[in-house]
Amino acid sequence: MQGLRSLIRSKMLVGFALLALSLTSLGVQAAPEGGSPADPIMRFLSERTQRAADTAAAIVPDGAPRLIEGVRETASDLILSAMNFLGVRYRYGGSSEETGFDCSGFTRHVFENSIGLLLPRRASEQAEAAGLLNVRKEELKPGDLVFFNTMRRAFSHVGIYVGNGKFIHAPRTGSSIRVDDMSQDYWVNRYDGARRVPQLNGSTETATLR
Repeated sequence: MQGLRSLIRSKMLVGFALLALSLTSLGVQAAPEGGSPADPIMRFLSERTQRAADTAAAIVPDGAPRLIEGVRETASDLILSAMNFLGVRYRYGGSSEETGFDCSGFTRHVFENSIGLLLPRRASEQAEAAGLLNVRKEELKPGDLVFFNTMRRAFSHVGIYVGNGKFIHAPRTGSSIRVDDMSQDYWVNRYDGARRVPQLNGSTETATLR
């Protein structure tokens, strides 16, 4: 059991390192020495890396704060799960780390293995799945599904929002899972909307998906 925990922790830290490199290429900078990270994603990485390395359990007060923390942890764990696949190659129709992922295969795998929710297989089906909440762009939160028109049809591409205007996705043949900036013209012009799983919004509703 201890060996398994060490393996999981090592894989998480590799994911953190790959994410940091990806964010650096996007111009995301860490905080100056002695300061706290100003960028939400870098702050998230800093906090979660420390938490992963720390063996002491976090103390959460009873009542509402525990519920809020639980919602935040659910979203954080989903993002961490997604980050573990940075660098995995794109493969059309792929749905596993071993074979590679396409965009919807990636989101489906992450949601199923992090929060136990099985999304439909195709990106367009995920966008139309019953039980998911529509989200306005200015209200995006980490863990939301973001959709784009990249093949001259609505909802033909999907990724997972990670915060600060960035999302993680499996882009296309010849590429690999990476973090991209949604403010880039390419993504701005193709943005189709976002969906949120109720569990990530603090709702007690169960999402029933087609």
